[in-house]
Amino acid sequence: MLVKKFIFLALLVFIPISIAGHFLHWASLTIFITSGLAIIPLAAWMGTATEEITLVLGPSLGGLLNATFGNATELIIALVALKAGLVDVVKATITGSIIGNLLLVVGLAMLLGGLRYTEQEFQPIVARVNASAMNLALSAILLPTAVNFISGGIEEVRLQRLSSAVALVLILVYGLMLLFSMRTHTYLYEVGLAEIELAEIENANQGTDNAPHNVNMWLWIGVLFAATILVAIESELLVDTLKEAISSLGLTSLFTGVILLPIIGNAAEHATAVTVAMKNNMNLSLSVAVGSSLQIALFVAPVLVLTGLAIGQPMDLNFNPFELVAVVVAVLITNSVSSDGRSNWLEGILLLATYAVLALTFYFYPIN
Repeated sequence: MLVKKFIFLALLVFIPISIAGHFLHWASLTIFITSGLAIIPLAAWMGTATEEITLVLGPSLGGLLNATFGNATELIIALVALKAGLVDVVKATITGSIIGNLLLVVGLAMLLGGLRYTEQEFQPIVARVNASAMNLALSAILLPTAVNFISGGIEEVRLQRLSSAVALVLILVYGLMLLFSMRTHTYLYEVGLAEIELAEIENANQGTDNAPHNVNMWLWIGVLFAATILVAIESELLVDTLKEAISSLGLTSLFTGVILLPIIGNAAEHATAVTVAMKNNMNLSLSVAVGSSLQIALFVAPVLVLTGLAIGQPMDLNFNPFELVAVVVAVLITNSVSSDGRSNWLEGILLLATYAVLALTFYFYPIN
């Protein structure tokens, strides 16, 4: 944990470096890399600030705050890209975040946790509920694409209306899932308080579990506000240099959106999920990883659809067919692995191997 904190602190140096690079007109690739590295610790600080504020607000309001800010970094990056008209990149980021959380994060958690413990257990009921919700989300982003493909292409206005209607349904389902997890079935869920329980585990290990923890809420609100502003600034730098940078690297927009950007936005969350898995808390690890995928599918994607409509950058739910194939593969194998409520290191390897194959396929995917 100390190593993780040290790394995040060290990465803060890239905030002034990336901003200086912008004003000094450095190469686009340099600004792209430094701004991407700067976003990683800022996302971690947003998570820490949310955690501390949650301690004051309590489980219900704190859980709602966590559910709102859990994927704030990805949402901000996507909003900046959407404003710039990079709709294809935004769509790729949505599918990439879902795939990355389900395969890369869960895979790493099961692998590293399984290397320390022969077999780890988690709530199969929650796994089934999450699987059902993910199947709904998958259907919601699959059907508009299927309708457009099977019908030979429908009018853009009609497709946009369909996407907006589906977005409203998904947001409603997301709200009901929050009600389910934070009110009617709280005993099944961690309510998204991953960092809080991680802190409790560490305190117990250090023999300080009874030590008082005084929270300066206004300080952490300031940290959350400042980190959010800086993430928005760094996202602007990242998106502004995106096209030139990926051209210099020989990458496609699809690969960048599906693989690179989700890793940047989710790095802090990934570290939390893996850390708690290594402390034999797979329930919490899956709550972070799978919960993040659900939030992307049920909240972030619909918000982007509706926001695009409002700002004059229409975005629909008509995805690249291969992106949907990748999401289907990720959902199916993750549901299969998690259905029995047990995990081991080999299952982690299977998920990571699937992610590697998909990443390679996206890398070699031909440019239209």
